[in-house]
This record gives sequence, structure tokens and C-alpha cells, in this order.
Amino acid sequence: MNPSPAIRKVFQGVATRQQMFRMFDRHAQRPNRWHGDAAPLYAGEWFEIGEVEHDYMFEILPPFWIRGSVFAMREFLTGSVTSVFFALRIDGVVRHFHGYCDLSDKGAVERMRVGIIERESRPLRAMTLEERLEHIWSTTADDYRGYAGDRWPEAVRGKRTLMFYGGKAGSTLKLLDDLTGEEIAAKLPVQLRRLSSPIAA
Repeated sequence: MNPSPAIRKVFQGVATRQQMFRMFDRHAQRPNRWHGDAAPLYAGEWFEIGEVEHDYMFEILPPFWIRGSVFAMREFLTGSVTSVFFALRIDGVVRHFHGYCDLSDKGAVERMRVGIIERESRPLRAMTLEERLEHIWSTTADDYRGYAGDRWPEAVRGKRTLMFYGGKAGSTLKLLDDLTGEEIAAKLPVQLRRLSSPIAA
């Protein structure tokens, strides 16, 4: 089931507290939620949060561990995957991030730290195609997103779907990965469309 377990940014900008809590379980509607290993769905996902949200999460429960400016939550989401919070100095400014790391992999937290810094230190801030799709998935209401079920061809069952308004044709359900460039642009907020140049795909 998609997405791939690689380190990936799933939201553009700084998430509000409401957005943060909503993104903690972006895959709540997945088929067979209580069966199988969900770790690959979550491990590697990260997004930026504000300092207030970072500190709020630190104070909820005693952390599982603290290492410098990084701490892990003691409540695991699934298996050995838990929330890890980062305070990272990037271009001279301290910024705050949430990521899901599989703590059974001893190098996961450091790889995510390095990955976040590399991504956010790029001179070019254009969103990749994957980042555009993940942002759209993160910001779409649950009523308008889901997973391909039994009515879809077997090869795509379990893949993510979005309800898309097609004008005179009415609303249609489409695979997230099959959105056209125009459809992706229509789903992105206006301020993010300029960050979505074709060269970043």
C-alpha cells in the first residue's frame, strides 16, 4: 500500500495545532485498519509545526527519551513507530518539526533529522510532485478522500483516492496518483501554486 516508507514531507508550511492533530493519523481511513503492519505507511512522514505546538507536545507526557533538541513520544502509533519532535537550526533560525520514526531502526531518527535539514536548506523551495500530492492528501477532508475498494480494478485496490469536481461532468473519484497537472494545481492553495514548477516534478 502506498505511500513508500521513504522520508517524505507531507505538508507545506507550518501546521496549526488543528492541522497537526489531524495529520497525526493521515491514514485513519485505510482498509483493514486493524490488520497488517501499518509502520511503512507512517514511518518517514514529517511536517513543520510551530514552537508552541512543539512545547505543548513536550508537556503532554514525559518523553520516551530526549537527545539534545530531539524527543520521542512514549505512546507508539503502531509497532515501533512513534512521534519524534525536532527543534532544528536551519539558516540561522530554530524551526520545529514532527516526524514518525521506526525506533527499531537505530538510524531512523538521524536520517530524518538530516533529511529535514537538507530539504529545508535548499535554495529552491519548489515542491516536488510527491510533495504536492502529499499536501493535497493532508489537507483534503476525510469525506472527500479514501481508498480504492472492490469496485476498482484489483491492481489499484488500496490506493488513495480523491473526490474531484469535474464541472459539467459532476464529481468523480480519482486515484491520487492519477491527478493531472491542472487538477493538482486546482487542489493546491493559490500561494503554493508558484512553488509547483514543472522542473520540481
